[in-house]
Formats: sequence, C-alpha cells, structure tokens
Amino acid sequence: MTGSSGPSNRPVAGLPKSAYPANPRLAVGAIVFNAGRVLLVKRGRPPAQGQWAIPGGNVKLGETLQEAAQREISEETGITIKAGEPVHTFDSVVRDAEGRVQFHYVIVDLAAHYVAGTPIPGDDADEVRWIGPEDLDGLPVSAPTLALLRDKYGF
Repeated sequence: MTGSSGPSNRPVAGLPKSAYPANPRLAVGAIVFNAGRVLLVKRGRPPAQGQWAIPGGNVKLGETLQEAAQREISEETGITIKAGEPVHTFDSVVRDAEGRVQFHYVIVDLAAHYVAGTPIPGDDADEVRWIGPEDLDGLPVSAPTLALLRDKYGF
C-alpha cells in the first residue's frame, strides 16, 4: 500500500506528528455541561484549527476511555471532570489536495460531569469557555459538534 497513507509517515514541517498516520488514531471527547452551558474549545492546531469543538484528544496505550477523557480535559481546559459512558462515535478523516489521508481519527465522545475548575486554555486549545445555545450561531463550530449538541441535547 505504498503512497496510501501519506508522503512518508515522518513529521511534516508545520503539521502535528499525527499528520499522515499509518493507522487511524483513537481519540475521546467529553461533553461537559455546567449551569445550562457546554464546555467547548477553540482548536489551536490542525485538524480543525480555529473551530470550536468538544474538548478531548488521543487515548494513550493502557488508558480507558474515561481515564483518557479526564486527562485530556484537564490538560486542554484546566477543568476536572468525571467521565461517564460513550454517547457518540464518529470518524474524522481529512484528506490533502492529492487525496491522501492527512488525518484519521475515530472519536468516542463521553458524557461527563463537571467537578471543579475554571476554564483556562492549555495544551492545544487557543480558547476555552462555557457556551450557551444562544452562542452557537455566532461561532465557527465544527459540524460534528454542532450536530451532536443539536440532535442529542436540543442545544
């Protein structure tokens, strides 16, 4: 399968090391509500740079989905959560101009309970904040996040 996954599977200048993977990567997101608002981050890196989305990231070897979500949300937002069960799973496949797979994630979003903390962007988030339904139309929200919040949570 030469040439199917990317130029070389080596880091490409300006792109994260997750670009041009040999295999899909497993990632988690945590859907966290507090006082009628949902926790969203503005992505600071590709893919989806500049878009608002459910916070989360890669699952490390040996972590459960819940452990990964709790760690990622802490690193990305400064918030402490208690992750629950999966509520949504989807693929995120981004191709480059030549049609090669530049990014491929299988993302499992978990329901989560807010425990403590004030949102502070960290890790790969440019911004983080609690968003109400009235705020969604004014933000560049990723299509999967928007669909999930509207369809499953009536946001």
